[in-house]
Amino acid sequence: MGVVIGVSGSQNSMELFGIPLFAFCGFLIFTVQWLAFVPAYWFQTEGFFDLTGSVTYVTVIIVVCFTPGIHLVNAVFLGVLVAIWAFRLGTFLFLRLHRKGFDSRFIDIKPDPLRFFMVWTLQGLWVLVTFAAGLAAMTSNRALFYTPVTVAGAVIWLGGFVVEVIADLQKKTFRSDPKSQGLFIMSGLWLFSRHPNYVGEITLWFGIALIASPVLRDWQFVTLVSPIFVWILLRWVSGVPMLEAQADQNWGENPEYRQYKESTPVLFPNPYRMVKALFSEFSR
Repeated sequence: MGVVIGVSGSQNSMELFGIPLFAFCGFLIFTVQWLAFVPAYWFQTEGFFDLTGSVTYVTVIIVVCFTPGIHLVNAVFLGVLVAIWAFRLGTFLFLRLHRKGFDSRFIDIKPDPLRFFMVWTLQGLWVLVTFAAGLAAMTSNRALFYTPVTVAGAVIWLGGFVVEVIADLQKKTFRSDPKSQGLFIMSGLWLFSRHPNYVGEITLWFGIALIASPVLRDWQFVTLVSPIFVWILLRWVSGVPMLEAQADQNWGENPEYRQYKESTPVLFPNPYRMVKALFSEFSR
């Protein structure tokens, strides 16, 4: 998948050191992960795993913006949006990990060098594929032109970003309340979705892809797989399945939790339920 994205995104790309800038950025993305793996394995820590992913996005954006001849409108507009998201999420995850002290996903993986290396490699693939459409537009030899599609993409990105931030803050506040210890959250945005933060994440990447789409040509359109990849990975691979299994283990025998799970969509909210809940709230 990484090779296919690298070749497709490199079409119509600006060049750096005689190679397509998109391909150079793809190589840089994996190199950062592999370099970070060395101290992570040596010290047996996952403490800077998520932060490294966010730093990788920002590093690539800086490289693109300082490439001679680049269309700065493309690079700055899309780069700023992705950098804002990466900085916010990376900081949030880093601080959350250090409050907790460990990440349960890595307990069995860290001692095995091959498995641990593969996790860092997969993070490189995550960065490349999620960023593919935006990066293809940023590195394109064609200037970004603004259309209603571009504006719609920006609005969708903003909506997704706001949903993700609010959902994360609501859960953080809930967990920090001593009265909530041992309970599960089903208030705020979590009333309408069991994973509203993932809804925001998927939505904002659809926005980035939409902004990028007017610039893309020919094989570059393959990079529009970015938001679909995010959706599939979060819904069926690394996000929802792990959290659902953990929640079932913690509260599977709780009737209130079972009712919440049966009546609340795993991801995208039920519009009817949202309208009904909002109407009830305002009619009090």
